Amino acid sequence: MAKIQLLVPDIGDFDSVDVIEVLIQEGDQIQLDDSVLTLESDKATMEVPATYAGKVSNLQVKVGDKVAKGTYICDLEVAEASEAATPVIEKAVAQAPKQDTTSVEAEVTPKLHEQTHASNVGLPIASSVANTPKPVNRQSSGAVHHATPAVRAFARVLGVELTKVAGTGSKGRILKSDIEAFVKSVMQSGSTAAVTGGSGIPAVPIIDFAQFGAIEEIELSRIKKISGKHLATAWLNIPHVTQFDECDITDLEQFRKDMKTQAEKAGVKLTPLVFIMKAVVAGLKAFPNFNASLSPDGQKLIRKSYFNIGIAVDTPNGLVVPVVRDVDQKSIFELSRDLMELSAKARDGKLSPKDLSGGCFSISSLGGIGGTQFTPIVNAPEVAIMGVSKAAMQPVWDGAAFQPRLIMPFSVSYDHRVIDGAEGVRFTQFVGQHLADIRQLLL
Repeated sequence: MAKIQLLVPDIGDFDSVDVIEVLIQEGDQIQLDDSVLTLESDKATMEVPATYAGKVSNLQVKVGDKVAKGTYICDLEVAEASEAATPVIEKAVAQAPKQDTTSVEAEVTPKLHEQTHASNVGLPIASSVANTPKPVNRQSSGAVHHATPAVRAFARVLGVELTKVAGTGSKGRILKSDIEAFVKSVMQSGSTAAVTGGSGIPAVPIIDFAQFGAIEEIELSRIKKISGKHLATAWLNIPHVTQFDECDITDLEQFRKDMKTQAEKAGVKLTPLVFIMKAVVAGLKAFPNFNASLSPDGQKLIRKSYFNIGIAVDTPNGLVVPVVRDVDQKSIFELSRDLMELSAKARDGKLSPKDLSGGCFSISSLGGIGGTQFTPIVNAPEVAIMGVSKAAMQPVWDGAAFQPRLIMPFSVSYDHRVIDGAEGVRFTQFVGQHLADIRQLLL
């Protein structure tokens, strides 16, 4: 046995190229022309083939290194008979016609392989390895993935982990069609294990908290498990924007108090929320993009001609969002009755699937608890949600003096694929104006 140094051959007009894959490890028995490294420039991906067959030792290159022609890769322990075999890969590269750098991967490398085999055909080493191809892109050998930059970018957009995809290209390379086929198979199977929602988000590290002190494990409620998954999906898939605003509800509050006796006679409790629902419906009619959903392929907007409003309800087991239907067709007292009934069913855990479906827009009100502003998460497949905070008395300048006014802060989060910033602020201003002067709700 003899040792031969394996060097990076002539790789064209590149003098410092990133190593993105190391396809060998010490102890590997490789064959002539087996790929040992994958290099990536700003324009192309290139494979470095072995110029000898032998056993790998003293590996000196790792992912992230920069290499050039002549960079020492490793030692190869070769049979004595192969010592006479001269490395012809550099000669083949020199003879190969110069290509645009963007086509190096597609055209130069296969030609190098073909020419190398042709010029080595009379050597014992060539005949001994002709029928023993070695698979490349082995994850156990440190290879990250075996794909071009364009395919990597495509996989990142779709949130696909390349380690889960089987490549059908030359020498196991992952093609765009492989990514598409993988996503299709995942969608058909209903699995999301290898699709991370669009950006390959790393997992949170697992920590043994008991090492720091006493702990207690409490099982999440069924509602929190279900809603948590839904919220995470919505947050990852919807580009959220939140518009903050406030409105003067002094007159609205006075009207609500004036109607208290009449409401009690009707057997309902009149809250600010019913007026907010009416103002929101007026906003949905004026800005129909808020009363819509994106088609599954994201190419069409599905506008709705009905007005069902989801209301977030805090229950002992977690947050649920029952839906009040046909808000545009009901009176303030009718809406109050619906809210009372749905809230009671939610707290008792008696909501039906129908009670939780068909919403067009959601409202999450924390006004009865406190806080100033918050950013609610869009309740997909809806495209917007309103968050209501606690109103507070504030001095407001009327042009001559400061007057005490009841100011309610609120926010609207929306899907930026459907609604832009200008439309978002026009919507909040419109709703705020209708709450400030509830007479407009009669128009």
